[in-house]
Amino acid sequence: MKKLRLFIDNFIIYGFGGIISKVIPLLMVPIVTRLVPDTAYYGLSDLSATIVSFCSSIAVMGMYDALFRLFFEEDSVAYQKRLCSTAFIFTVIISIIICMIMLLEKEKISSLFYGNSEYSYLIYICAVTTLVSSTNNIAAAPTRVQNKRSIYLLANCISPVLSYSISIPLLLKGYFIIALPLAAAVSSLFIEISFYAMNRKWFSLKRFDYQLLKQLLIIGLPLVPNILIYWIFNSSDKIMITNLIGIDAAGIYAVSSKMGHMSQLIYTAFAGGWQYFAFSTMKEKNQVENNSKVFEGLGGVSFAAIILFSAFSYYFFKILFSSEYLPGYKAASYLFAAPLLQMLYQVSVSQFMIIKKTWPNMIILSFGAVVNVALNLFLIPRIGIEGAAIATLAGYLVSDIICAVVLIKMKLMVIRRKFLIACLITIIYMIAWKFYFADIAQLGVAASMFAVAGIFYLYKDDLSAAKRLLSEQL
Repeated sequence: MKKLRLFIDNFIIYGFGGIISKVIPLLMVPIVTRLVPDTAYYGLSDLSATIVSFCSSIAVMGMYDALFRLFFEEDSVAYQKRLCSTAFIFTVIISIIICMIMLLEKEKISSLFYGNSEYSYLIYICAVTTLVSSTNNIAAAPTRVQNKRSIYLLANCISPVLSYSISIPLLLKGYFIIALPLAAAVSSLFIEISFYAMNRKWFSLKRFDYQLLKQLLIIGLPLVPNILIYWIFNSSDKIMITNLIGIDAAGIYAVSSKMGHMSQLIYTAFAGGWQYFAFSTMKEKNQVENNSKVFEGLGGVSFAAIILFSAFSYYFFKILFSSEYLPGYKAASYLFAAPLLQMLYQVSVSQFMIIKKTWPNMIILSFGAVVNVALNLFLIPRIGIEGAAIATLAGYLVSDIICAVVLIKMKLMVIRRKFLIACLITIIYMIAWKFYFADIAQLGVAASMFAVAGIFYLYKDDLSAAKRLLSEQL
């Protein structure tokens, strides 16, 4: 029972905090798209965020995940402060190096991501954002481990509000290209300074520990390829669209991605509490069974959400956006599914982290990434941005299947037949939606009701049991 309460607490508090930081940008998408006169401007802003994401992934070098993994090895506060200091100092040094490289190679980076070097001045903003955002999570880590919930929630509220308080006036004045990237840099800097000021006693040059750095790197470095592979999943399609079709198409795809990533609210809530829960309960006797139950439960919720979003995606775009963005509703449906499959992958692959084997994660993700890129090259020239979305979804699906099969064979996961039936219902619906329902929205909505009802019927006993447990805990 305590494990359930622990999961719920972390899911609600830290997950909800992450949701706040995501939901405000999501609500602002329709407003921002109506303030910019061309889809290309939105595409440039989204590609700037893509650059920051890529460079930050390299700069962090797996330190955040490694920090959380090692934090619970000892209860000593002195040990934990040495660990935080070591991770923070190392990340700052690497981030400065990455920032300098970005500035020196700004023309090449601009040509690769934006399609030409005309926008190389944006790399200055991206470099600053990378420098700050790379250490943000580590600076905030002591707040999380000390369970300072109100501070964590407040910070996640302030960041997006500050960002749009800066960007909207800039957009109204006509600074369409720099408004969003500059606002992101300023808000990230504010949050960085705030968390460091609150947690400064956790960070000190004197506490830097080479032995702990070795341990951090042993866990963190093998995760770097995984992080970069995730970036390929989430961002390589944007670059390929820009170079294969154009920056205008990248703008439409960016909006599809934002709307499709409404599911990021579910994923973010999960991720906010999962990492703490997974590592703090890893020594439980029934860990495999409990982890498998979480996997199946989240899977059932995800499948129902995927079906419903696909059914209503046309109406979302019709109501919220101008006609030039309407073609993006098909891509949004596949992009909605991708983060949920990523969430399921995170649940299953955490079993490898628990036994301190990170290399299977890299190999499995690599297969999915290869599928993603190959399908991008094949489908984007043929069916445009919808092809990129399908490629992303297919890559995650391949990774999920391989990971589940490997873990089952290792006796680290248990999958029941009802989960496989739920998977089949979802796949059949999505295929039917692609070829029949996407252009006949009313029929898709009607069919979705039956599909979702079928999934809930499969898990009716589990839902009743969960309801009883929740009533006891809450």
